[in-house]
Amino acid sequence: MMVVEEDGVSVEEAECPSCRRLFCARCGVAPWHFGVDCADYGKIGKGAADSRREDMMLIEMAKGKKWKRCPKCDFFVEKRDGCLHITCRCGFEFCYGCGAKWGITHSTCSTA
Repeated sequence: MMVVEEDGVSVEEAECPSCRRLFCARCGVAPWHFGVDCADYGKIGKGAADSRREDMMLIEMAKGKKWKRCPKCDFFVEKRDGCLHITCRCGFEFCYGCGAKWGITHSTCSTA
């Protein structure tokens, strides 16, 4: 029997004592379906839900690391050092500070 409520707080994830993997304490599904409620997880299927969970984890990590997205292709870009001029893998050049297209009209940024 799983505990779903502990001290008035709803428990959503639990750890298997054998393999240490997280699973959903509400529906018993492993792996734990982060960001997707049990009903939706059942509707969209494990593969799609796992993909959505991984996407949400990537987005949360990108927020924490303050990554930006390329305005043209939406690929995450990380600026480690140097100036704000970024050339994405798609070839688009943009300002990491404000996201504007880089060029003669935009060679500096005041949002840095």
